[in-house]
Amino acid sequence: MPNTRTLSQASELARRVRERIQLERLEDGAFFMTEAQLAEEYGVSRTVTREAVSRLQALGILEGRKRKGLVVRHPDPLSLLSKSLPSLVSCPDNLRDIALLRYAVEVGAIELAVRAASDVQIERLGEIVSEMEMFLRADPDSPTVIDLDLRFHAQILTMTGSKLIAGLQQVLVQFFTLVQHPSIAPADAERMCWEHRELYRAIRDRDVERARAMIRLQFRSSLIEPPAASAEGTRSSGPHADSRTSATSQ
Repeated sequence: MPNTRTLSQASELARRVRERIQLERLEDGAFFMTEAQLAEEYGVSRTVTREAVSRLQALGILEGRKRKGLVVRHPDPLSLLSKSLPSLVSCPDNLRDIALLRYAVEVGAIELAVRAASDVQIERLGEIVSEMEMFLRADPDSPTVIDLDLRFHAQILTMTGSKLIAGLQQVLVQFFTLVQHPSIAPADAERMCWEHRELYRAIRDRDVERARAMIRLQFRSSLIEPPAASAEGTRSSGPHADSRTSATSQ
């Protein structure tokens, strides 16, 4: 196992390599150098070099190729986030932070969605709302309600035209499948119907301020208390599942 000094040197070398790749604007797939050349150029041991390269490979920044050396890669930030989030699920503070991150993403994206959405996308959003209302009134605890709620929010972020924003929402939603949520009371079901319908209407009317107010209303529970981690992996239905009791009391 590398000692403390080796690990410190590896961290420094990894930082310098990252900065060099950025400064030289090396493209994805570009040859960087071999490990031997890296060790020689930066004046470090092969052990330090291997440790630094291992870290950069884990981040998706470098890729080792047999008989060629190290190749530059442009990592997928969503993939990295998706791999790291599950390890945070056991800590309530982490759950709250992730809930707040999702709040920030969706509230911040609503203006883009309102301005960039096509008429076809808005029409599809209205269809999702109608389906959701039907299931909420017939069987609020149906798994279909969960699916429709997630599809509703995914549709809004797709409307932004940003693959990164839409992808980030999907990653965060996958994280919340590990969060437990209570049953939906009839009063909560009606509230959810109203909130989704009003948000859809605000987007349809291209009313940014009303849409922003409605998305904040939907996510208000995320700002009250963290959701409870579920040992059984019970799924969450999105912003309404974080703390329905607290949310309905506001």
